Amino acid sequence: MDKDKILKEQVQELDLDEIIAKYDKESNYRKLSGVQLKIVTALAIMFSVFQLYTAIFGVLPAQLQRSIHITFALTLAYLLYPTSEKMSKYKMHWLDVLLACIAGFVGLYIPFNYHALIFRAGEQNTLDIFVAVIAVLFVLEAARRVVGLPIVIIASTFLVYCVVGPYLPGFLNHRGYSVARIVSHMYYTTEGILGTPIGVSSTFIFLFILFGSFLDKTGIGKFFIDLANAIAGKAVGGPAKVAVLSSALTGTISGSSVANTVGTGSFTIPLMKSLGYKPEFAGAVEAAASTGGQLMPPIMGAAAFLMSEFIGIPYGSIAKAAIIPALLYFSGIWIMVDLEARKTGMKGLEESKLPRLKKVLGERWYLFTPIFVIIYMLMSGTTPIKAALYGIYSSILVGMIKKETRMNLKMLLEALEAGAKGALGVAIACACAGIIVGTVTLTGLGLKMGNGLVELAGGLLLPTLFLTMISSLILGMGAPTTANYIITSTIAAPALLKLGVNPLTAHMFVFYFGIIADITPPVALAAFAGSAIAKSDPIKTGINASKLAIAAFLIPYIFVINPQLLLINTTGLEVIQITITSLIGMFGIGIAMEGFIFGKVNALLRLFFLAGGLCLIDPGVYTDMIGIIAIGLGLAYQWYRYKRPAAKGI
Repeated sequence: MDKDKILKEQVQELDLDEIIAKYDKESNYRKLSGVQLKIVTALAIMFSVFQLYTAIFGVLPAQLQRSIHITFALTLAYLLYPTSEKMSKYKMHWLDVLLACIAGFVGLYIPFNYHALIFRAGEQNTLDIFVAVIAVLFVLEAARRVVGLPIVIIASTFLVYCVVGPYLPGFLNHRGYSVARIVSHMYYTTEGILGTPIGVSSTFIFLFILFGSFLDKTGIGKFFIDLANAIAGKAVGGPAKVAVLSSALTGTISGSSVANTVGTGSFTIPLMKSLGYKPEFAGAVEAAASTGGQLMPPIMGAAAFLMSEFIGIPYGSIAKAAIIPALLYFSGIWIMVDLEARKTGMKGLEESKLPRLKKVLGERWYLFTPIFVIIYMLMSGTTPIKAALYGIYSSILVGMIKKETRMNLKMLLEALEAGAKGALGVAIACACAGIIVGTVTLTGLGLKMGNGLVELAGGLLLPTLFLTMISSLILGMGAPTTANYIITSTIAAPALLKLGVNPLTAHMFVFYFGIIADITPPVALAAFAGSAIAKSDPIKTGINASKLAIAAFLIPYIFVINPQLLLINTTGLEVIQITITSLIGMFGIGIAMEGFIFGKVNALLRLFFLAGGLCLIDPGVYTDMIGIIAIGLGLAYQWYRYKRPAAKGI
């Protein structure tokens, strides 16, 4: 039986729907038909049309724009996601239809009473309070269905904190608030559910998800996989390198580590296993690479836009700051994959079975155009809304080049529908995370948490960084990228700001650790999804993924200590120097983690390579010199031991 047949059988054995249902709740919605499908399709298309209309002709006042956005999101969430797993996934239940209607009423209560609510701000009547209570409960329930329990538990804990604050000791104590005050703050102000997170979701993020939907119609996903195969398929450890490259490319338009893992992993993981990679390693490579997609500019899982709003820094500065850390992240995985392949004697794929790079680029180079349009416009200072619109326009134009991707009315409507469905997870997560933000603004918890962490760390930077890392890993468990960043930046980042850390650096620090919670046991959803495809042990897969993603655990500490790694206050020459020395540093760290270069590396020498690698990643003349000498001596010793003619018996 040849490898192609084995691979085909392995792919057929995978129940991707079951894996998605277990680890990626956002993608596990009902598959409807008939009239029910038409109703949901119409609502989804109307959702996208509303977002496009306001993007083209002007965004509505904040509370109107955000409340209409959340109305569509809640209504569709209740229609598409069943109350329990026992309910049918192929038709709506009457209870969900009823809840969807109530959700629509609650969402539209603000637009229909907009001026009256403004007039009686702070003095809501009984009906206002009742609607606000229902709104909070419905947002929590929608989050449970669409996103999962972790974020609901966190948000509910924060709501309870609003009430029980007077009974808590130390820095957690506050004067307490009535239920009416809490729900009014959560629903009728722009500090809670309708706060900045849902504001960004209702403008920038939705359009970028819609852009991804239109881009998908051009066949960009298959192009990325073919391109990765053409570039890296025949190299040592080719399938694993294809996984790294294709996941990095897909990550520029994907907003989910788990969805990325399942999407590209359904192809790459069986391919890796067919060539002899251990299941735990195969699943880990895909999970680590897919998670890194959320750290990859320009979109960064949409968190870049939230970060821009939260800290008041232009989007271009955030994307620029993320370039070198993302490069180091993927370089680290690539290096360790290469060393693992050489250590275990893995070969690449047969060249005759791979697409040719010249042919792939020659026939489909134009598919890069929409991405280049987005990047150029964002970097040139254009608003994200306009950049996303032009990205959508260019996707439609690019699709017209080939007959098979030319968009007719049916394909346009399908793209609008897919974009709306794809945005539900983000919208619901942002609304739920708004409850957390609302609690922080109501009680001042963010500052208190910051003070508490700093006090616990004795006012010292490194212990504070460590405690903030642990907090971010815990808070990021099971949360999608946008909600993940909202939570960690609200709760954990203030501790670093308290110590005078640069705001961009502080927010990038918590963002990184919140994201890699997806591959950090015990709750590592991306790693668990990868293990389900690889049929491997989930915890072992998570440990392997964490090992591969070592750059993400080290780099945030370094850019806090030396912000030059984020290109803050640097020159062009320094950027080149930092990039080159950091890549050499990752090579040293990769050798230390894999314990192999030319041959097995002993424990003492691994520490030597690790120290040299860390010195090179930390920008500075002296650290670079120490790092180069350390790695150079280590390589010379290994070559002398394994590669010199005498060592080979010549």
